[in-house]
Amino acid sequence: MSYLNTAPLVWGLAHGPQRGLVELEFATPADCAEKLRCAEVDAALVPTIELARQPDLAVVPRGCIACDGAVRSILLICKKPFDAVESIAIDQGSRTSVVLVQILALELHGTRPAVLPHAPQLDEMLQAADAALIIGDPALRLDPEMLEWRGQPVHVYDLGREWKALTGLPMVFAVWAANRLDDPEALVAALTGSAAYGLDRIEEVVLAESSRQGFEADFLRKYLTHDIRYAFTAAERRAMDTYLRLATGQGLVQAPSAIRYLSDFLPA
Repeated sequence: MSYLNTAPLVWGLAHGPQRGLVELEFATPADCAEKLRCAEVDAALVPTIELARQPDLAVVPRGCIACDGAVRSILLICKKPFDAVESIAIDQGSRTSVVLVQILALELHGTRPAVLPHAPQLDEMLQAADAALIIGDPALRLDPEMLEWRGQPVHVYDLGREWKALTGLPMVFAVWAANRLDDPEALVAALTGSAAYGLDRIEEVVLAESSRQGFEADFLRKYLTHDIRYAFTAAERRAMDTYLRLATGQGLVQAPSAIRYLSDFLPA
């Protein structure tokens, strides 16, 4: 993991009583998915879309990266209105968001824009395509109200808000998942404890990450306590099922098996 929004979930693993229970690595969400697919790690915070691509994964139902409306860190920046966009330069760091923007284009506007992989450099992305998908920390460093391209205004769409308008549901971007079930109780305890430790010390997280990454503390506090949701409730389960169903219906992934949950492997 590398994105700022994961900090509360791993705070205990990195700084608290869960430190040393697992060997913690940091990578992009896409790289986390690949490490899990190649069995280089036993568990990872992976893009939701990987539940369709890696059907043997089991979800840890004790935390996620989600939103319920505008999320601020998943932005589609367009030279023309979304319904007129024919091509999108995509930052492939988050596979879930790449599929999400395609779902929204078809469901909201009846369009199927071409997607073009690109480094997250806004000016170059807008040279290459009608729109740019910017995610994670690079999106947080942009001011949507001040953006323009070559002196012209742009259209900015927050994909969390667009998904909420389409479905009325939260959007789940990433979940903890495991591909080995040797000791599910210990894994659930470590991940649950780490998230509880971080969320109980959110001000400590805010101040540390603000200093380390150069964000204003007030901005970061709102992002981590309001824009991002970490609880994995029945609403998040419905949202995840809806997202995967729409992705399958559009032919963006093969039909996934029923989602497995690590809690299914715990003693009653």
